[in-house]
Parts: sequence; structure tokens; C-alpha cells
Amino acid sequence: MRSRRLTLRFTTAAIAAAASFLALPAVAETIPTDLTVLPPTPTDYTPGKTSWGDWDFTGTWPIENLPDSRILFVRPKSYGKRVWITDAEWQKRIENAKKSDQGFSAEGEGLNAGGTQGLEDWVKTSAFARRTSMLVSPADGQLPALTPQGDALYKAGRSGWVPEQNFDWVDDFDSWDRCISRGFPASMFPFRYNNGIRIWQSPGFVVIQLEMLGNRVIPIAKPGEKLPHWPGQVEAWMGNSVGHWEGKTLVIETTNIVSGDEATHDASKRAASPLNMATQNVPPFNTIPMSPKAKTVEKLTMVGPNAIRYEVTYDDPEVFTAPWTAQLEWTRKSDYQFFEYACHEGDVQVRNYITSSRAHRAAIAAGTTPPEEPDDGRARFARQFDFDPVAPGHD
Repeated sequence: MRSRRLTLRFTTAAIAAAASFLALPAVAETIPTDLTVLPPTPTDYTPGKTSWGDWDFTGTWPIENLPDSRILFVRPKSYGKRVWITDAEWQKRIENAKKSDQGFSAEGEGLNAGGTQGLEDWVKTSAFARRTSMLVSPADGQLPALTPQGDALYKAGRSGWVPEQNFDWVDDFDSWDRCISRGFPASMFPFRYNNGIRIWQSPGFVVIQLEMLGNRVIPIAKPGEKLPHWPGQVEAWMGNSVGHWEGKTLVIETTNIVSGDEATHDASKRAASPLNMATQNVPPFNTIPMSPKAKTVEKLTMVGPNAIRYEVTYDDPEVFTAPWTAQLEWTRKSDYQFFEYACHEGDVQVRNYITSSRAHRAAIAAGTTPPEEPDDGRARFARQFDFDPVAPGHD
């Protein structure tokens, strides 16, 4: 892992058969000459099997390479409908990765280490390193518009990230602020740190262990079997997932995700945003609502001995005007270490924000402190944080 934090800080079409390809060194997948084409996920790799006959996906699969190489979730608009970067852009991405690797441990070891390790090799050898974004549908790489209802709740939401918001109680903070959950499917996307993922398997089950806030125990249906979901009134932060195999692909359907919004003052009816703003280039504030109709379909396919193509389609017709789909690459790294994410034990920020907000407003009312300027320091959260340095027009 590159870094870890122990306390909370408020801070991814089928191709025509006649198309030609550009071969990449040591890469099973090839890049279409038409850079707007998204080929189907390769299925020519055959993984080993467990002792009970399921495909063996066990291992440690951190997704740190995606944020480290600046592949953003939402596509920079300057790429247009391009799924892939050009050769020249790829060379820039390789050079940036090389510089990052050269900085690894230049400032010390452990928590003081700088740079990355092994990023240049991944950018050179993984076809996914030539992607323009994680979001692949809609075709322009942009999230669908929110519905009028979804947009109103999003704008009315409250969290530790919303500019000019006062803090009076815990219902002014989102679930991530409170060290409860990053939400789903937000928890499956890369973060600023703690991007470890582990897969465990046993007969009838797959467990996905996340380094930060959340683990998933997923029953797997036998051939010809259909597993039921929970009753509608039963919800969980990571939802209710049931899986089955389609060929060599693990398919996971998830419903019953905690529904609600960030506008209500009823803490029992507050949901987590399906997208966390600490994932590169997603909507800010963590206030996107989630309806009881929200569901996901995930597909995990091993595309090589050390790579999993992860695809998720999210559909919530009450919040988004259309479904959206993201693809990520999980890269095996057996020596990647997990450390305890001791978030809640050290999360003094919620109490401190409430105390200081009340004291500040009391001082203004008493005339001992002038009213604060319109920019209270959180306006910066409305601006895009992460950029792709090889995108056209980016300096």
C-alpha cells in the first residue's frame, strides 16, 4: 500500500470482426484502431478451479493503480467519446508513472514514503492503463443527469463537505463522515488511500473483503438455482448480494441497499451516496440520494493470471435518468498488506465540528466575532480535485 490513515479526515460494444488492432507488449487484450470502441471483456483466459469446482478468484487485488495513474472515474470531457488514449498520451502516462516510481521511499519509509511502486510496469503492460475513464456507459463517459427528485435531494443534502453549512448534530454528516460506510457501490471504487480488496471463497460463498469500511458475504447459486433477495424492508449498507456463475464470469446482483437521502433530519432514514467524492472526479458533497429501487449487477472476469476485469452497472430510476456502467481492473498483489482501519475510534472530527460551529455562531450573535465570509473554506469541495495530466487541453 502507498499510504494509510487511521482517523477520518474531512477531505470505470462489441467490436466489429473486421476491425484491426494495435498490439501491446505483454498484454492479452488489444486496443481497437477506433479509440471510441469498447470491445467486450476478454474471456479467453481460463483460471484454475477450487477443490469444489468453482473458478478460483482468491487473492489480494488492490486497485491503487487506477488513482495513481490518474484514470478518473468520470471521463475528462476533452476526450469526447474516446475509450482509449492515443499512443502519444500513453507515452506521457508511462513517463508520469516512471517519475512516480522514482520517488518511492525517496523521503523515507513506511508512512513517509513518497511515490509509487511498480506503476510504470503496470502502465506499460496493462491494456486498461490506456483507458480514458472508469465510466464506460453512457458512451461519453459522463454520469446521466439526475431526475428532478434526485437533483432536489442532492442539492438539499448535508454533509461535512457542503459549503456554508452549520453543524448541530450527527444528522448533519454523511455516513462516511461518521465512519459507518462509504456506501454502495461507492465502496467498490478507488479512494485516496486504503484501496485493498481481497477475495475469499468457500463452497457456496464468495467473500469480498475491503480495506476500508465494508465486507461482503455473497452466497453463490448452484447451476439452475435462483437465490432470493431479502424482503424489501430489510436493508444493509452494502446491500443484499447474490451471485452465480455465467461461464467463467462471476455475476453478482445486489438490491436492498440502505435507502434515503442526506436532506432528512431523521438519522434512521439517511442513506450513503452511491458515489463518494473521494473517488476521482465524481459529483461533490456525498449527498446523492438512493431510492429503494437502486440495484447493481457486477461482473468479475479474470482476464489474465494477475488481473480481474470488474464491471458494475448501477440503476436507480428514481435518482438517475438512466443506468450507468463502470469498468475497473483489479491487479493481483500478494504482498499487499491490510492494516486495521480504526476510523471510528479516532473520529473526533464530528464532535469538534459541532462544538466549533455552535461556538462560532454564538460569538457572532454576541457581537464578539464578525460574520464569516461567504467562503467558509469548504467551497473548494465544489471544485474538481483530480485531473488526468495526459488529457487534451490539460497543462
